[in-house]
Amino acid sequence: MTANEDSQARGGLRRWFGLGKTRGADGEADEQASPAGEAAPQPADPRERRRQLTLDEITGFLLTHRLPVSVATLEIAHDIVTGANPIVGRLVAERIASREPVTLAWLEDVVIAQSRDNSGEQLHHLVMRLESSIAEFAATTTAARTATNDYNSALEAHVGDLGAAGSANEVIVQLATLARDMISRTRDIERELSRSERETRALQKNLADARREAEMDHLTGLPNRRAFEAVLKQEFGDSREEGEALAVAFCDIDNFKRINDVHGHEAGDRILRTVAQSLAKISNDKCHVARHGGEEFVVLLRGKTAHEAMDILDNAREKLATRKFVNRATDLPFGRISFSAGVADAHSYETSGEALRAADEALFRAKSAGRNRVVVANCADGSGGDADPAEHEFT
Repeated sequence: MTANEDSQARGGLRRWFGLGKTRGADGEADEQASPAGEAAPQPADPRERRRQLTLDEITGFLLTHRLPVSVATLEIAHDIVTGANPIVGRLVAERIASREPVTLAWLEDVVIAQSRDNSGEQLHHLVMRLESSIAEFAATTTAARTATNDYNSALEAHVGDLGAAGSANEVIVQLATLARDMISRTRDIERELSRSERETRALQKNLADARREAEMDHLTGLPNRRAFEAVLKQEFGDSREEGEALAVAFCDIDNFKRINDVHGHEAGDRILRTVAQSLAKISNDKCHVARHGGEEFVVLLRGKTAHEAMDILDNAREKLATRKFVNRATDLPFGRISFSAGVADAHSYETSGEALRAADEALFRAKSAGRNRVVVANCADGSGGDADPAEHEFT
């Protein structure tokens, strides 16, 4: 595309956004764009300038990668340029760095994969709400059964008093008969409530099992992203309130696409499980490890500073990188299996989401610096400190 064609395309897209033309007093369309060679006037309002810059970046992204203008591509481009979806943004940056094309088909595959996660997240929230409703029902059922039991005890005492009186009065006899009938009926109700309470407890257990199932990554056996995000939110608030350190990390298997391409997806799955097991060895009641998706893992270390967390992860990285792996199906060596990681001090950021994004950005720097290393995020200037990767020869 020539510079003139690019300029025309940008003008067309700006008009598509509603910025290309305005209506004059005579109703005729006037071009907002400046004459060729002149810079377009900048809006005085800072918010309008930011909006215009965002639109220019969205336009530039679509034109650079020759993507069609549609609701889907505009939404993806917006999330990338604004940082609303850092995962897709980083995947795009990595694809550009590897000189691979950012095509519509590739973007759709990435978005579809995330949509599956979002569907699971909606199911998770639905299960949580259902659990809460059942817990309230169970409490109400228990309270009703207790009240019925107390009522029965009171009626039994009254019936005993009536029987002891030994009166032949027809009214007393009728009252005693009525009371016995009421006791019989309420006993039936109590048995039904007891049965409902048992069924409720069984349903609660089944839902708890279903939630654990929904929060587990079945390939690796680790918790999945939804489970991790819930723990992160809880630990972020608790540790800040108690003045305790908290570090969060993103880990990503190096050159995982090459493993799948050379050895196949089944072998790739075995490598995923192996890396998961290596990271799981550092987990305990204060260290949570989960699979975030694809070849990415996330780690939360309570009571550890970012540099202490870096040492722990670097030790796990080095142990993994020094192992030799062979594909048992083909007897071909996998070569070095390693991961890169980015670590952030969670309490250096306002929210847990910002801390997670900082760790993700540090991971991107680790990848850009050559992989097989751990980088610590520095919120002051955006730079990171590297843990020296293990230097070993592999065959």
